[in-house]
Amino acid sequence: MGHKITVIGLGAGELEQLTLGVYKMLINTPHVYLRTKEHPVIEQLEREGLQYTSFDHIYENHDQFEQVYEEIVKVLLDKALKEDIVYAVPGHPLVAERTVQLLLQQNIVEVEIAGGQSFLDPLFASVRIDPIEGFQLVDATSFVLDEIELRHHLIFGQVYDSFIASEVKLSLMEVLPDDYEVYIVTAAGTSFESVKKVQLYELDRQTELNNLTSVYVPPVQDKEVLYGQFHALRQIIRELRGPNGCPWDKEQTHQSLKKYLIEEAYELLEAIDEEDDDHIIEELGDVLLQVMLHAQIGEDEGWFSIDDVIRSISAKMVRRHPHVFQNVQVSGAEEVVANWEEIKKQEKVDKPKSVLSDIPKSLPQLLQAYEIQKQAAKVGFDWKEVEPMMEKVREEWEEFCQEARNMNQQEMLQEFGDILFALVNVARFYKLNPEEAVHATNRKFMKRFTYIETHVAQTGKAWEEFTLEELDHIWEEAKKEESH
Repeated sequence: MGHKITVIGLGAGELEQLTLGVYKMLINTPHVYLRTKEHPVIEQLEREGLQYTSFDHIYENHDQFEQVYEEIVKVLLDKALKEDIVYAVPGHPLVAERTVQLLLQQNIVEVEIAGGQSFLDPLFASVRIDPIEGFQLVDATSFVLDEIELRHHLIFGQVYDSFIASEVKLSLMEVLPDDYEVYIVTAAGTSFESVKKVQLYELDRQTELNNLTSVYVPPVQDKEVLYGQFHALRQIIRELRGPNGCPWDKEQTHQSLKKYLIEEAYELLEAIDEEDDDHIIEELGDVLLQVMLHAQIGEDEGWFSIDDVIRSISAKMVRRHPHVFQNVQVSGAEEVVANWEEIKKQEKVDKPKSVLSDIPKSLPQLLQAYEIQKQAAKVGFDWKEVEPMMEKVREEWEEFCQEARNMNQQEMLQEFGDILFALVNVARFYKLNPEEAVHATNRKFMKRFTYIETHVAQTGKAWEEFTLEELDHIWEEAKKEESH
């Protein structure tokens, strides 16, 4: 075991903010190591004889802060192997100090934290907030927007310059209005303290940014600003089904909502076909609404909640994508699918059943036919070429025609179903989704028929006054319009 590293904090700004113990240690230590000398108290301590080595030059050697911190720690450990040393950092050693955390993670030398005052206490006083209301301290040089809680007092530390301020601004503007008011706080609690209120879009246009600058973002009070947050949607759905909620929403059950989920899914498909982003956003929202209603019903009944839904799908996605979340190597999409199916089998190893048993009975019948054939193909019950599939279509068509000549309604129905099933097989071979194909044809027919309706209305004549040949001619005109 090496010698000891004593870590002390230089406080938030001026000499008067240092505790007596820290001051004595700084003055009485023959040589102190500083993460940075860019701190107001250093100039004052120099006049009192402070001798030190700073690591400011290391910042110039690296592009990433983490690399800087790692090199500083390496130097400190090398020194501490030979003698006890004192290492001083701005503020408090355990507040926004990555080098100290790295030191605490090693087991080569002993590390003692000797105290200091962080910038937080004077900052709370500067902007007059009580952190018990909900408070979050964020490293402006490294943060994830998803982890920020807009309902709490939010402080971004280490806003050294306009570049970092710009990163903070651009991130926050994704979730807050451009004119949201924030505070730039510099040297909190000192005689040269500065607190400036600015609109968010102006954040990186300020000149007083330095290593003593923080940005304070007040909690969001406007509920509409929070509409993009998942918790807001959850609360809205909870209120809709709550005691004072909507009578219709409170009456819904899993069974009663089934038809709406199907309707919303088809409306989403239509929006995708239209390539209309705004429409896709709206329809995805309607699908999500159905998910949230089902989850809220589960929570109201005490069986499950949206948390269980999210936890289940998160675990499944990680489990079934070992090539992403583990070290499994794959050669392409086909191997991904193969791995997926194998993992599914392992998950259900204790549940022997038919390969067709997992196909939802509520699927539209064309999709159900598609899934039945796909599952059967996985165990080898499938043609390898398309020719016998085509022959099966012709065979089923002939059988249907025979029953049609006999006008046997029940047999005709059965044979017609066989035709559709055989056609689905052909579609599957060519990787065509039969449900999408019928959907596209339905939309195409409706568009052309609407063209005919418009043409008929413009003539002022009744439908009965047009022959089928005339209507068919207008149909052909509609087809030509589509190609222009």
